[in-house]
Amino acid sequence: MSKSLLLMAFVLCSLLLLGCYKSDTTTNRDGSAPTNRPAPAASATAATASTAEKIGVAECDAFLTAYEACVTDKVPAAARAQYNAALAQWRKSWHDLAANPQTRATLAQVCKTSHDNAKQSMKAYGCTF
Repeated sequence: MSKSLLLMAFVLCSLLLLGCYKSDTTTNRDGSAPTNRPAPAASATAATASTAEKIGVAECDAFLTAYEACVTDKVPAAARAQYNAALAQWRKSWHDLAANPQTRATLAQVCKTSHDNAKQSMKAYGCTF
């Protein structure tokens, strides 16, 4: 039962990541130049808070740190919010799974699988894990 719950959480997170990916570009219909607006302070605070939170499983913490560095350094700003949302979802679900002794044992394998999947999907941005 716990393995199926863990697998379901992994599939949900993977689908969230893939579903949020958007590769097309946006154009201004009125012909005006795009404006660069800074991100709201609340999202910067939320991102800082999420980076400080560790899962407590070495494989998960290492993957999340590497993934976050990739997103921050290599993913274009226009797509970064979507990847950060997936990252936040992983942190929350893995934190919850790590808190449960029945699912914690299988969490390392889930994080390794996520690492392998991200290694392939993030090559487009020049990320190496």
